[in-house]
Amino acid sequence: MNSVLDKKNEILHLVNQAMIDFENISDEAWNDKPQPLKWSKKELLGHLVDSAVNNIRRLVVGQYEEGVKIIYHQDEWVNYQNYQGAAIAEVIMLWKLLNYQISRVIENVPEEKLQNTCDTGKGKIEMHTLSFFIDDYLVHLKYHLNQITLNK
Repeated sequence: MNSVLDKKNEILHLVNQAMIDFENISDEAWNDKPQPLKWSKKELLGHLVDSAVNNIRRLVVGQYEEGVKIIYHQDEWVNYQNYQGAAIAEVIMLWKLLNYQISRVIENVPEEKLQNTCDTGKGKIEMHTLSFFIDDYLVHLKYHLNQITLNK
């Protein structure tokens, strides 16, 4: 899978499959925290919401502002948004719609902009291309969806 269109389609396929898989996860399983400082399945999905939001920002801003610094503090985002206290149906719908949006954004990044960069370093410079963010988003999405759907 090399083309941007293939990656967009892979995201949509993962979302559609996850929507089916999520039906088999009980409310108890969504809310269960394996350890006090570990995220529940619901918080993991919230983290994927945040990942989509931050990557949409990187992919949009990175097209017109080369080298922009966009930092994501994942623990703070999950904590301050209180996904644990949210209705799972709302978190699922938000995640689904954000993935539709990131798919649209990915599909519309011009080829010549894929090598533009953003700095994501916390306290240091850490430059990545828009192409990297697209690939990394897919890897990250698959990793956490696997965590969520295992041991339903």
